[in-house]
Amino acid sequence: MVGLFKDIIHRIAPCDEAYWKTLSQVLQTLNQKLAAIAQGEECIVKVNASSVSSISDKLVAFKTKSPPIQKEMLSICNDPYTLAQQLTYIELEHLSHIGPEEFVQAFVQKDKLDSTQPCFSEQKKKTTNLEAYVRWFNRLCYLVATEICMPAKKKQRAQVIEFFIDVARECFNIGNFNSLMAIISGMNMSPVSRLKKTWGKAKTAKFFILEHQMDPTGNFYNYRTALRGAAHRSQTANSNREKIVIPFFSLLIKDIYFLNEGCANRLPNGHVHFAKFVELARQVGEFMTWKQMECPFETDRSILHYLHTAPIFSEDGLYLASYESESPENQVEKDRWKALRSNILGKTKELKELREHHGS
Repeated sequence: MVGLFKDIIHRIAPCDEAYWKTLSQVLQTLNQKLAAIAQGEECIVKVNASSVSSISDKLVAFKTKSPPIQKEMLSICNDPYTLAQQLTYIELEHLSHIGPEEFVQAFVQKDKLDSTQPCFSEQKKKTTNLEAYVRWFNRLCYLVATEICMPAKKKQRAQVIEFFIDVARECFNIGNFNSLMAIISGMNMSPVSRLKKTWGKAKTAKFFILEHQMDPTGNFYNYRTALRGAAHRSQTANSNREKIVIPFFSLLIKDIYFLNEGCANRLPNGHVHFAKFVELARQVGEFMTWKQMECPFETDRSILHYLHTAPIFSEDGLYLASYESESPENQVEKDRWKALRSNILGKTKELKELREHHGS
């Protein structure tokens, strides 16, 4: 596409110098945007590579009570508002790299009645930034669950739960609904929710209020109401901090998907279904407005590094850590606990011996 655009500029250059200068400026801006996107994709690759860690090693540290391999979140940041700010920075950083073309490439299919060639083929679809943002959401879910399941003592686990409840509340106040939902999702994962003794120690009244805000009942009616409120605040805000709106991204994707799939591109008479495309443009356009917001918070590199690179448990790892924290309650859980101990800890022992062999 860029090559085609350059060719057009060179064709115009001999004819009209004014147009040539204007288009050259457009090309320069385009190259800068593409460079920024490429840089974002490079960061995604680096983050993905650095976040790959040995879950089994961490479980051994948990089991044997040896010195921990990594610090815990509360030792890096014990202020909920500060952590919510850093999460907001990461969210806005991800959003800044997602362009409207990724929504188009993810969902829009070629119209059978359109004889023109598409600008891109199925093989050339590129939704790297969109997919990376979804992976970030999943990582945050598992990071929250890991931080809760990791401490050996019930009191410490309860403190972590209360801390993340406060972080989630601060995210809600900021307008960062994506991190809010990720935290709630992490705390609602089965390995975490089964820790009844731990939850009994924690003050959870604020958590249930936040859960109510993100309740999926009525097609997320409460959340959509809160989102409209945040959007209205953003439009009338005097400070940049009040302009932040970060939607629950998975639901936004779902809305756009069902709008695209649920409505035909053409009306029964063969005319283009303009109402559908106007609504698609409205939703994507609203998102584009929100994503252009620059983060008003100062960054803390140590917190950001931890959020991106701290090792996290897999689902099996979470269950094993959960069972180690609070014993299985029935035979099914006991059998699973036994299988997980044999599988995960057995592999860890082999890995440790292999490393010692190579190190000698």
